[in-house]
Amino acid sequence: MEIREYTFAGGIHPKYDKELSSKCFIEEYLPKSQVIIPLQQNIGAPCTPLVKVNDLVKVGQKIGEANGFVSASVHSSVSGKVVAIEDMPSPSGKLVKSIVIESDGEFNYDESIQLNKNTDLDNLKPEEIRQIVRDAGIVGMGGAMFPTAVKLNPPPDKKIDIVILNGAECEPYLTADHRLMLEKPVDVVYGLLAIMKALGASKGYVGVEDNKKDAIKEMKKSCKEFGDIEVAVLKTKYPQGSEKHIIKAITGREIPSGKLPADIGVAVDNVGTAFAIAEAIKFGKPLIERVVTVTGEGVGTPKNLLVKIGTPFRELIEYCGGFKGTPGKVISGGPMMGIAQYSIDVPVIKGTSGILVLPEDRIALKDPKPCIKCARCVDACPMNLLPLFISAYSLKNDFNKCEEYHALDCIECGSCSYVCPSKRPLVESIRLAKREILRKRKK
Repeated sequence: MEIREYTFAGGIHPKYDKELSSKCFIEEYLPKSQVIIPLQQNIGAPCTPLVKVNDLVKVGQKIGEANGFVSASVHSSVSGKVVAIEDMPSPSGKLVKSIVIESDGEFNYDESIQLNKNTDLDNLKPEEIRQIVRDAGIVGMGGAMFPTAVKLNPPPDKKIDIVILNGAECEPYLTADHRLMLEKPVDVVYGLLAIMKALGASKGYVGVEDNKKDAIKEMKKSCKEFGDIEVAVLKTKYPQGSEKHIIKAITGREIPSGKLPADIGVAVDNVGTAFAIAEAIKFGKPLIERVVTVTGEGVGTPKNLLVKIGTPFRELIEYCGGFKGTPGKVISGGPMMGIAQYSIDVPVIKGTSGILVLPEDRIALKDPKPCIKCARCVDACPMNLLPLFISAYSLKNDFNKCEEYHALDCIECGSCSYVCPSKRPLVESIRLAKREILRKRKK
């Protein structure tokens, strides 16, 4: 199998700090008492609750029904009693209607969870794979949380011939995908093959950055018998894991402004998503748990944990030795695109790839200074945008000008803010501009 090395123009090289957790084997963690299951853990419509307060539930039982085509059902990750259905804080920063379940500590599975006797993909039809994925409530687990069943069912005029499994994990600190490729490579490849079968794709790639040589070796070994799958070794650079950039790096195809990967015949899924698909097909298991990296200089003992959806951040931080010193910031995800939390009582959701704890001395904020027109943000922007101008117009509330400068093409990777010597609020102001442009379009 040929292995080439791929990259893209622009991007940055931040300090990755992955050594804190990259050698930590995945440990299973079971929640102590309550779990909080938000009824919206996907892009699209929230779920309708199927249970009420005082109902008894079991592991894997569907407790929230998908509302609409772009939606994903949610399932109980524990057995126990529903004690509340109310608005609760979520890692997104919003209040989301959630089902609170008091665990009985037994973890009894619902009778609907059955071992699938037919796991040979040759004997499964594409529509059967899509239905299994839909029933399991699987979403993109790299953080986007787009319902995977929708991605596996593109419009008839969008012929997908290439599937890319994203194992780049370019965000600093995070190592959950790295450990999955090391510890569950056969299941990851099985999930890729299932995605290819569902889409009718003839070629598959597993994209892995070259700073994960052990994962490259394991994935190469697991792909060896499949001639239609190739390991694509990616040069380590942020944001290599961005959907648009991994596609351009591996296939040479470029997504036009305003278009989607399906428009150029490509589908991209995260390795965690592929693993979840394998679990759903083989064991009938819905998406009730995921691997989460708990890391950072501000936590006692960084770990990679297999966590039940709904487990509070607080429990996981305590399990990893608690705060080391005074915490400066707790982030859901990585330092570049993650969301800072105002509470550690928020739950792990389907898109929670990591919990990052940074000490105070790592987040010293500097007052922004005037732009010196150095153009470092332009050189770093992987989307070939002009961040300094979009930000400047956004700060003046001139969102029409922001749109003229293609603000909506920004992937919010944060590269511009990272390199700015004046510490301008570039990505924050561009994010604001995007929201205002989209709000105007909806009117």
